[in-house]
Amino acid sequence: MPVKGMRTTLFKPSPSTSPARSTPHRQTFSDTLMDENIENAQELISKWDVTLSSSLHCDVTNLFASDDRYEARHYLNSIKDLQIAMRYYISQDPASDKLVLAQNLMQIAMKTLEKEFYIILKSKRQHLGPESVSRASRSSVSEDESDQEDGESRSVGEDSISEVELVSMAAMEDLKAIAECMIGAGYGKECVKVFKIIRKSIVDESLYHLMNFESRLSLAQIQKMDWEVLEVKIKTWLKAVKVAVKTLFYGERVLCDKVFSSSPSMKESCFADITREGALSLFLFPENVAKCKKAPERIFRTLDLYEAIADLWTEIEPIFDLESTSTIRQQAINSLIKLGEAALAMLTEFETAISKFNSKAAVPGGGIHPLTRYVMNYITFLIDYSGVLTDILADCPPTVPSSLPEAYLGSPMSADGTSTSAISTRLAWLVLVMLCKLDGNAEIYKDAALSYLFLANNLQYVVNKVQKSNLKLLLGDEWIEKHEAKVRQYASNYERMGWNKVFAALPDANDNQMTTPQVTECFKRFNSSFEDAYNSQATWVVSDSKLRDHIKVSVASKIVPVYREFYGKYRQVVVRKEGVVRFAPDDLGNYLSDLLFGTGVSGSNLSLSSSSSVSVSSVTSSSGHSRGGRSR
Repeated sequence: MPVKGMRTTLFKPSPSTSPARSTPHRQTFSDTLMDENIENAQELISKWDVTLSSSLHCDVTNLFASDDRYEARHYLNSIKDLQIAMRYYISQDPASDKLVLAQNLMQIAMKTLEKEFYIILKSKRQHLGPESVSRASRSSVSEDESDQEDGESRSVGEDSISEVELVSMAAMEDLKAIAECMIGAGYGKECVKVFKIIRKSIVDESLYHLMNFESRLSLAQIQKMDWEVLEVKIKTWLKAVKVAVKTLFYGERVLCDKVFSSSPSMKESCFADITREGALSLFLFPENVAKCKKAPERIFRTLDLYEAIADLWTEIEPIFDLESTSTIRQQAINSLIKLGEAALAMLTEFETAISKFNSKAAVPGGGIHPLTRYVMNYITFLIDYSGVLTDILADCPPTVPSSLPEAYLGSPMSADGTSTSAISTRLAWLVLVMLCKLDGNAEIYKDAALSYLFLANNLQYVVNKVQKSNLKLLLGDEWIEKHEAKVRQYASNYERMGWNKVFAALPDANDNQMTTPQVTECFKRFNSSFEDAYNSQATWVVSDSKLRDHIKVSVASKIVPVYREFYGKYRQVVVRKEGVVRFAPDDLGNYLSDLLFGTGVSGSNLSLSSSSSVSVSSVTSSSGHSRGGRSR
């Protein structure tokens, strides 16, 4: 150790020796550096002293306004140097005048940065909007990925970033730099306060415009709304929630994470306080809707709401994964639960409505019952929500009798070889409840043939709906085949009951020798039974063209060939008896082809008038194809 250094260390003046005379502080190299830090900082801070203006809103040149960030970076660096100087003087001499100066300069600098922070948030509002921030964030990710590739690829990636996104990214970088500086200087609260006030107003305003109605509607207000009005609001919400989650909240999370990356607690606090109120109101709306009247026709909008939240959950969860935003996540979950419960209640109400349906009015012509149309349209619409319904029904086994025949419930197999889900069982059960109701409704018809035609019509409508919709995937081919067989059985019963007298009136094919009176009686008996059957069925209908053709071909095949043979064999026997031969064989086919369209009226019915009988000339015609009455 140098002698001078030892002397300074070892031979200190005694406290009793010349107390009024102390050795003056020597200027060290560190002192010189710290003094220069203060002087440089004072020059730059004074240049941008915000206290010289009247308010934060004044229109003056801003530190971060220029595209050249050299001055701004220099300013922030000078504050860091000022902090170093302050820590140094605190350790050396807490009462130093230079420390007081440094503290004053720091306060001025923080006001300036607070002003700059405010101005960037306000002036760059368009570029810091949720959509711009979201795009900029995704572009930044893409750019980072392209950095791992060759230079040409990076150049292409950079060119793809729009000017708006570049401005947005630059603004976020400026805000981040200011926030880090203020937080490092112990002024984080001031920075956070400005950020929360401005950004919350932006989020709330954006939500208001997205919703086009006050998002904070109370349960009482929603319950008092007419369904038509509420449905419009639901449609608006469905559009708004996608934008809110994918753009608004996502963008705000990105902005908070970026600007306050140096302080996890502050970025969490900012994001939670900015979005909590709006997000809770947004996700509370579906829950309140779910608490309204459980009318069956409302199930589709209820499922729309459920599906929207369920589809967005993979994005909702990471956006609101903070402890302070757990209430938002929980509100979204609560809405899902309530919507699911409401949907189940509506399904139950729908089933009850089918069971309680009571109409003593017969459908004209045995056509499609309104209940059949309503139920099948309802169920085919439900199929579009099969994924959602599967989730809802997963924890709620269908309340259907386990002893029901497999033919009614169906047993299609899924891809993995397991039995179908609860939704297929539930929907098959609803179809069965309706079919049972139709069985009872068929008893309204006094004519047994018409009751079977009614059942065939309605079951064929059900089968067609299943085949032409995704119900086919759930109920399976076996279900369809078994119900098609049931349709054929109903059609056969109609044929037997509706045409049995006509079939009975046909002559016995084995009877090769008939007297003239017997032939006359046979023709008259056939004429009468055919006319009765035709007249009674003139207004009956079969809606499905294939089923209609099948029935008519079947009936014709049992009547026309037998009659044609009898007609050809015995027409000469009664040729001169007026009114005995009323139909040529082809007439029967023509009359049958006109049936089951439901267009017949009493004026067009067959009658026993002689004008409709086959003439002598037509009977004796060599062609054998002339027709009387309804010639074509």
